Amino acid sequence: MRTVAQLLASKASASNVIAPDALVLDALSQMNSVNLSYLVVKEGEAYRGLFSERDYARNVVLKGHASNNTMVREVMSVDVPVVQVDESIERCMQLMSAQRTRYLIAYEGDRFAGVITIHDLLREVINNRELVFDSATVSALVDQHEEGIF
Repeated sequence: MRTVAQLLASKASASNVIAPDALVLDALSQMNSVNLSYLVVKEGEAYRGLFSERDYARNVVLKGHASNNTMVREVMSVDVPVVQVDESIERCMQLMSAQRTRYLIAYEGDRFAGVITIHDLLREVINNRELVFDSATVSALVDQHEEGIF
């Protein structure tokens, strides 16, 4: 099975990085412009956390904070599960399921390497469907994907 390193190599380079002292309003604008549901929070080259649509809903809206005066560092997730780049995609699937998360942070040793999302794993399964599912299931998945169901 493919590794985290191989999956990261197949992804476009990340343009979804924001500083921890940025305002949530700016983070939302940036997420909209890159059409992603999360931003990587970094200080220089150091990974600090992840800011996602879910963080916005739970830590800003539901707690009555204002987007125009709340900093990303106040509401970002810092407890996202971590994988190493030599781990398998199967291990990522297991970890996401066990931790009930949509994101994993990948490291190469102690260096931040990227983010693995639930959508990355779904694409991986679809691209390698012949190894995972029987032909009837593959056909149904492809039809659902083409209809925009997922």
